[in-house]
Amino acid sequence: MSSSQTSSSSSEAPAAAQPFSRVLDVPCPVNVLLGTGVMSVRQCLGLARNSIIELSQSAGEDLQLVVNGVLLARGEVVIIEDSAALRITEIAAPAATE
Repeated sequence: MSSSQTSSSSSEAPAAAQPFSRVLDVPCPVNVLLGTGVMSVRQCLGLARNSIIELSQSAGEDLQLVVNGVLLARGEVVIIEDSAALRITEIAAPAATE
């Protein structure tokens, strides 16, 4: 009577993660949101150079990092050489799903 043994080799672990590895390099749209506001169509049509749009955020408030339409984090603007960047100050709580 022979007994079959199931062995767990180290080569099985990457196979379990393999389905996810295919999507790790898929590009996602990333937006840094300065603020939000509400305008009427009339106000939008009246916009011109030097128009000022009032936002609901306070001055100095962290900016929102939105990835593929989902709020992921908040942060502050930093300058690196000649470019603007975002320093993450807070990771957003996961959105509640219903």
